[in-house]
Amino acid sequence: MSASEAAMPLPRHGARRRAPPVRSAPRWPHRPTADVSLQGRMVHMRFEGKSVLITGAASGFGRIAAHRFAAEGARLTLGDVNEDGLAETVQAIGSAAVSAPTDVSREADQRALVALAVAQHGGLDIALNNAGAGSPMARLPETDVAEFDRMMAINARSVFLGMKYQLPVMADAGGGAVLNTASAAGLVGAGMLSAYAASKHAVVGLTRAAADEYARHAVRINAICPSFATTPLFDEMADEIGEMRGESREAAYKRISSRIPMRRVAKPEEIVEIMLMLCDPANTFMTGQAVSVDGGLTAV
Repeated sequence: MSASEAAMPLPRHGARRRAPPVRSAPRWPHRPTADVSLQGRMVHMRFEGKSVLITGAASGFGRIAAHRFAAEGARLTLGDVNEDGLAETVQAIGSAAVSAPTDVSREADQRALVALAVAQHGGLDIALNNAGAGSPMARLPETDVAEFDRMMAINARSVFLGMKYQLPVMADAGGGAVLNTASAAGLVGAGMLSAYAASKHAVVGLTRAAADEYARHAVRINAICPSFATTPLFDEMADEIGEMRGESREAAYKRISSRIPMRRVAKPEEIVEIMLMLCDPANTFMTGQAVSVDGGLTAV
């Protein structure tokens, strides 16, 4: 599964680059050189020529982010365990993207994805460790140990393995940026989702530890912590809540929205907009942060 969208219970109140053997100057930072028009609006080419790796690119945030990075000039290396969805993403983007089937919990797959980025695009400037999975709602004693292990493997081990191979490449090249998809459930308690919350808290911890290690190498490492967004994973969660409460999906939507200070859930594009902001080469002094994008949910 490539669903990276955050899931939380209801609160109490989801041009090809050459590969030279030696670079004469650091790849980072890079300033935009041109603007283009995308669906009637001006888009800065912030990522022109950048090598960007995205996991969980078959759907959700990952697929939208892939399109946005490509529109701003990036060369993409995409991974996902969902091979059909991954192929659809690559086909829609075109020659700017290469891909490989990737089980993010497997070390060999993570190593191979980074190697593909280096071989095809001459290095690695930005990594979006976005692949993840949601968990069925259950109280902690009723949560299977196998489910806990699955959450930790897909959501936390995956981020560890990704950075294990991404960071040395970036440091050797003079810098880069890593963004890990965590969750609002990685910042606060998430009753009925203990295994999921534990895995997302681990993502935040890994992000901060790695940021401390690699700040002196000009590699910025942050986490994004979204809450509810209108994605297929959110639909599944709303259906589950509705079933538990004996109400429709639409009623569950309204119940969830009423608990959010902005009184609505996010559009996936709103989350991806912040992803690009955090990866922007002009964002040069921000590292080790877990950024909430939740309509005010964790502020109260």
